[in-house]
Amino acid sequence: MRTIYSAAFYLLLPFVLLRLLWRSIKAPEYRRRLGERLGWYSNKDSNSVVWFHAVSVGEAEALFSLVKRIQQLYPSQPLLITTMTPTGSARVVAALGDTVEHVYLPYDIPFAIQRFFAHFKPRLAVIMETELWPNLFAACAEADVPLYVVNARLSEKSAVRYQKIPWIIGPTLQTITRILTQSRQDAERFKAIGALESQIENTGNIKFDMEIAQGLREEGRQIRSTVLGSRFVWIIASTHKPEEDLFLSLYQQLKPDYPELLLILVPRHPQRFSEVQKLIELHDLKSVTRSSGSVCTSCTDVFLVDRMGELKPFYAASDLAFVGGSMAPVGGHNILEPAALGVPVMFGPFMANFREIEQKVLEAGAAIQCQDAQAIIDNFIKLKNDEPLRRQLINEGLSFVGRNQGALEKIVQHLSDSMARQSH
Repeated sequence: MRTIYSAAFYLLLPFVLLRLLWRSIKAPEYRRRLGERLGWYSNKDSNSVVWFHAVSVGEAEALFSLVKRIQQLYPSQPLLITTMTPTGSARVVAALGDTVEHVYLPYDIPFAIQRFFAHFKPRLAVIMETELWPNLFAACAEADVPLYVVNARLSEKSAVRYQKIPWIIGPTLQTITRILTQSRQDAERFKAIGALESQIENTGNIKFDMEIAQGLREEGRQIRSTVLGSRFVWIIASTHKPEEDLFLSLYQQLKPDYPELLLILVPRHPQRFSEVQKLIELHDLKSVTRSSGSVCTSCTDVFLVDRMGELKPFYAASDLAFVGGSMAPVGGHNILEPAALGVPVMFGPFMANFREIEQKVLEAGAAIQCQDAQAIIDNFIKLKNDEPLRRQLINEGLSFVGRNQGALEKIVQHLSDSMARQSH
């Protein structure tokens, strides 16, 4: 049955490459390193790497604490990180530099996968979250490479979709050594699509174990004092279209009553930086961009973070955070980062990718969910006017993150055990 899947992928490949080229019109990075998408690599062959795959930015951010822990335990072990998007690639390079090898994962077609395995000869494969690739996983089994899907999650929608193709998903799941899930619900969904109970363990969500780098809070204070000033700073993070338009309109409604308010916008994708800049101008608001190196004045309405990899320090510089991707049907983004940095957190109703975190954080009173624009205004006013309430939300957020940590060490133990078995 995998032959049918591969044949379909071969037929679709020209359209996949055309889509890449189309996306490169706005984001030129998509047409660079195209050879890597087909398994051609310019660097020298590697040998016996431990290979981690994170499809894009969110998965890469979650992966970094795991990679750094493995580097501490096995300083001489070569590590390979693969991603699928330019934004994910940029974050890997920025966060890990030359301490790891980094390339794009090739498309799931046999000749490209064969070249990838011949070039890197992985000894261990670690896939983040929900990437299930039939040819890639079969190649791991054929090469006798232990395969771990870690921080594994499976939405209800994806589970229903996978259940419709058991002829390809069943054999793919059988190649996995262990599936280490974020939650019990994820574990049940993996079982429902054909994974064996003996393959699955609920280790928790590694995003609770995110690394808060030494000096990050001080960096936030420096940004606050030298760039943003003494205004009340509201950061709207990881935004998608049309969220920027929504929050610029809300800012204009709030500004007359709160003249000290400064809005920070952090678009999720770099190819949209210029688009968001034009949108700010259309709203007739005065802005400063991070890339300009300029600082805010009393006349500045919006500070646009138009550089990658700076979200965390700007969280640390803010008084209040709203996490985007949740006011549009995107599925939400990581609300744990601002909570771990001691910032009160708000988010919207579209949190399909973070259902368990959404449920638990609301039960703990550690963040505020807003169902619509009026709720955002009402909760902003309540939090802005009530500093003790903001402090309570900060404390509950820090406590919530702390209580749920521990997944990282469980995953590290699984990987260490696998590497030890290979050494005997």
